[in-house]
Amino acid sequence: MSYQDQVIFITGASSGIGRQLALLLAQEKARLVLAARHTDTLETIQRECLQHTPFCDILTMDITVAEQVEAGAQKAWQLHGRIDVLINNAGVTQRSKLIDTQVSAIRQLMEVNFFGPMMLTKALLPYFQQQQHGQIVVISSMAGLMGYPWRSGYNAAKHALQGYFETLQTEQPIPQLHTTIVSPGRIHTPITYAAITADGSPFGKMDPGQAHGIPVEKCARRIITGMRKRKKQVLIAREERILLWFKRFFPPLFYFVARKGN
Repeated sequence: MSYQDQVIFITGASSGIGRQLALLLAQEKARLVLAARHTDTLETIQRECLQHTPFCDILTMDITVAEQVEAGAQKAWQLHGRIDVLINNAGVTQRSKLIDTQVSAIRQLMEVNFFGPMMLTKALLPYFQQQQHGQIVVISSMAGLMGYPWRSGYNAAKHALQGYFETLQTEQPIPQLHTTIVSPGRIHTPITYAAITADGSPFGKMDPGQAHGIPVEKCARRIITGMRKRKKQVLIAREERILLWFKRFFPPLFYFVARKGN
């Protein structure tokens, strides 16, 4: 299955996994619509993608603002008269202990990681119904499958994301709508620089675990393979996969190991 000439809308496309997905899909000559909050970084990735595909539009959009989400969904659809694939990638992680983390920081994590993808998907579902087909890819996390220290709000948001999109898979409102939930572990991206701390301020540095994570290009290629196969769930992880196995089959060992994490 090729994504050539497919209209693909990617959020959080200016860095990390979203940026790498945009570059790989551009090489397949996909028609890209890239969204993020900052126009300058979007323009940079747009120039790179246009070296491979003649179609790459950008939308400056904050997925936590309902009005921008509705307007962005409408504009993205109008660009080509259809959207074949939505990749909900935008997200922010966390580095702070549960007991220290302010409620406002938890709300911020929920807005970006859950309410944003939920609102955009809701905004686009009528268009998918109109065209009677579509593919939705949501970048969740291994944190959506188990709790882990220093990520209480992030874990909560990703658990909510998992539940929402599993429900979409089971309800299947459109026969030719395919939904894939991707659960990466540690991927080598700059995501921890913007990680939310206890008071909502950015972490501002690279997490050592993230620095030794799976290369982002390898992660993006595995996501695209899962998209082609229309898998319902894609796990991309090393140690986290073992930890999930412990959780399912040896819960006491899971809690013993997880408590040592950071």
